[in-house]
Amino acid sequence: MATLLLVDDNEQILQVLDRYARAQGHDTVLARAGGEALEAFARQEPDLVLLDVMLPGMDGFAVCRAIRQRSQVPVILITARGEDEDRILGLDIGADDYVVKPFSPGEVMARVRAVLR
Repeated sequence: MATLLLVDDNEQILQVLDRYARAQGHDTVLARAGGEALEAFARQEPDLVLLDVMLPGMDGFAVCRAIRQRSQVPVILITARGEDEDRILGLDIGADDYVVKPFSPGEVMARVRAVLR
């Protein structure tokens, strides 16, 4: 399967996503902040990134922009910020999908499968 970089500062959400991803046969790399996510991205070269927008330090929009400068790996933003402007910004800066919290982990994994097809 694929290697997924999971980025969220909420440990509970991170663990749920990790559990669901591993149950579907994916390898996972976990990060809890923007800078840590970019370091992990450079080290692991994941097949897809699940990225929270509201992170300590560098936010997810900045992380997505930085990833897009060097890679076309799929990025799915996951965030509590569900306003139209935020969704549009996320998609315009290069995200492949945008999921608003609270979310169904099963739906997120379905979106992962769709983006990876």
